[in-house]
Amino acid sequence: MQRAIVIMFLAMSLIPAGDSAGKLLTGSHATAPVFVAWSRFALGALLVVPFVPRAAWGLLANWRIWLRAATLAAGISCIQTALSTTDIATVFAAFFIGPLISYVLAVLFLREPVTPLRSALIVLGFIGVLIVVRPGTEMSTGVLWAVAAGSFYGIFLTMSRWLGHLGTPLSLTFTQLLIACLLLMPLGLANLPEFSGTVLVLTTASALFSMLGNLMLLYAYRLAPATRLAPLVYFQLVAAVGLGWFIFGDLPDIWTWAGLIVILGAGLASARLR
Repeated sequence: MQRAIVIMFLAMSLIPAGDSAGKLLTGSHATAPVFVAWSRFALGALLVVPFVPRAAWGLLANWRIWLRAATLAAGISCIQTALSTTDIATVFAAFFIGPLISYVLAVLFLREPVTPLRSALIVLGFIGVLIVVRPGTEMSTGVLWAVAAGSFYGIFLTMSRWLGHLGTPLSLTFTQLLIACLLLMPLGLANLPEFSGTVLVLTTASALFSMLGNLMLLYAYRLAPATRLAPLVYFQLVAAVGLGWFIFGDLPDIWTWAGLIVILGAGLASARLR
């Protein structure tokens, strides 16, 4: 379990870094969110393909592999849309409805064991999300997109555990990148930006960090059950707040800070359970 924690920590730090590059593209360089999502998958697939075993291509005949990739494509598209209008810390806080969904789905469909205390901590983390989102108040469109992204991501996390036995982490990473690239290609090509050196660097960084983060995520899911790893996704909050302050000068308001503390505390406490 300790090895899985270290891998998850690295993965959950790389993914917000990729999203920060995407936010720079959509904010400072007027790039369409759907292009950022598509280019991430396209470049990621190109970076991985030289190392992919031949057996990975056979996975493309499995409809479940396509469904898993479609949930990731939808989630990444939603979060890039959210980041184009909302600060990264708030987006990631709302995004953390995902671990709750992953936990519930793993219990219902994968029949993974649970404990009352871990279940209570997951619910506490969800309360933290509600503090950030504050339903019933004037929620921004970006927050709603972030909630949608988290919902898709929760499904993706559980499906990663469900289908993990079908291939190696590298094979599964390649299939999710290739399929998502194909699904988003029409919209991505229809929204090509004006390319410059900065746009190319940010596009490459967004793809590279995301690909490495998701590859490490799959390795972690081969080492431990989804119900144990779902809370560790909260590690993304630390990187999201730090990157939001360092790159964009954004600091959460008092309610977002309160929600972040609840989410992170519940996640770390659950991760410490044996």
